[in-house]
Amino acid sequence: MKKFERGQSNPTYRLLAGSGDYVLRRKPPGALLKSAHAVDREFRVQKALAGSDVPVAGMHVLCEDETVIGSAFYVMERIAGRNFDDPRLPDIDPATRAGIYAEMNRVLAAIHLIDLKARGLSDFGPAGNYYRRQIDRWSKQYRASETEVIPAMDELIAWLDANVPEDDGRRTLVHGDYRIDNLLFAEDGARCVAVLDWELSTLGHPFADLAALIMQWQRPPGPEGRGLAGVDRKAFGIPDDQAFIDSYCERTGIGGISDFGFLSGLLLLPHGRNPARRQEARPGRQCFKSGARTAARRHRAGLCRGWSRGRPVLRADGSRVKGVRALAGPWAKRRSGRA
Repeated sequence: MKKFERGQSNPTYRLLAGSGDYVLRRKPPGALLKSAHAVDREFRVQKALAGSDVPVAGMHVLCEDETVIGSAFYVMERIAGRNFDDPRLPDIDPATRAGIYAEMNRVLAAIHLIDLKARGLSDFGPAGNYYRRQIDRWSKQYRASETEVIPAMDELIAWLDANVPEDDGRRTLVHGDYRIDNLLFAEDGARCVAVLDWELSTLGHPFADLAALIMQWQRPPGPEGRGLAGVDRKAFGIPDDQAFIDSYCERTGIGGISDFGFLSGLLLLPHGRNPARRQEARPGRQCFKSGARTAARRHRAGLCRGWSRGRPVLRADGSRVKGVRALAGPWAKRRSGRA
């Protein structure tokens, strides 16, 4: 048995046995937040997706008896493939790189087009306004982890609370952490062979997955940010935000996306708490303060309100936020870029 080096909130191990090659994924030991590290839900959703257009590993067994190895775990097949933690894909040629991004788009759309009833997932998440549910959840988590008062975070929470879009009726399977390092690709091409890390999956609004992916790309490149900020995407063969969103809309049969500014603000909120993964690298008080201030700074810069392609971000009084330019996206057609 060998533990995978990449840090996960749920420890993951490779099992080599006479009967085959497997992967074991378990809850971490110790006291955990309620509903966190839900390996039973990971097992259920991946088992339900077997044979669908969403590639997943084959599930073998779920064990919820904590006396066996100290916590609940499941065993799945090991799938050979390539895993990338840098979205620039620096060692891949431009044509293959473009194919990988097209495949990312296809798989994301496939997740959101899953027939919940046919797959036995109709009860995989609560009903109601997904945005309201997320605000309430992350606000509660933030308050539970709060070590000091950060006024800008209070401002962000209040702004989100006052600007929740009406429920448009969209309710699909949501991965919850969809990004390139949670995908496995074929060793000889751009085909995605498995979507990994379903810990945060639920039923909710599909645009949350899309917005989270776009937000990730606004971060700086490198091992910390894992983003695409400042990257010449055309030269790399990587689609810009607008092209990626347009392809997603075409695949899912929708005409466009509104309220993307609200979604980006909602996605800043989790950065104000202490996610388990950040605790591994930078534990405790400093992690909390850094995440909260990053979220609050982006909110105050207007990054969760109206974005438009390449224009300066303006505050409500018309003054320009220095050093910040708005981001591209389909909301540019509907929003003025004013914070």
